[in-house]
Amino acid sequence: MEKTILIVEDDTQNRKLVKELLATRGYRIIEAENGKQGVVLAAEKKPDLILMDVQMPVMNGLDAMKIIKADDDTKSIPVILLTAFAMKEDKERFCKSGCDGYITKPMDTRKFIKIIGEYLAGAG
Repeated sequence: MEKTILIVEDDTQNRKLVKELLATRGYRIIEAENGKQGVVLAAEKKPDLILMDVQMPVMNGLDAMKIIKADDDTKSIPVILLTAFAMKEDKERFCKSGCDGYITKPMDTRKFIKIIGEYLAGAG
């Protein structure tokens, strides 16, 4: 069964890149442009994995992730943060916030695909 990934990213180019990388490997993709849309789609579609940008308009990724993780229906969905924040203290702060993983941008596309595969191997 194909896995579904929700990409929550406000930057059109970044979203397109991630979508293309994943779609060519057979993943079903759902897209949201901000955290608020991401929360709604996570609840409606119950994806196998969520890739969440941190800095977005309307609702940022950390707030959206907290809502998703507080909901019994969606709390078990792994959330991987995508962010340009790459300092050691940023990583610690994000990991403490409840995310399941963390990928810095710009991303190494080969590592990115490997990381996604590892998370989905453990899902469902």
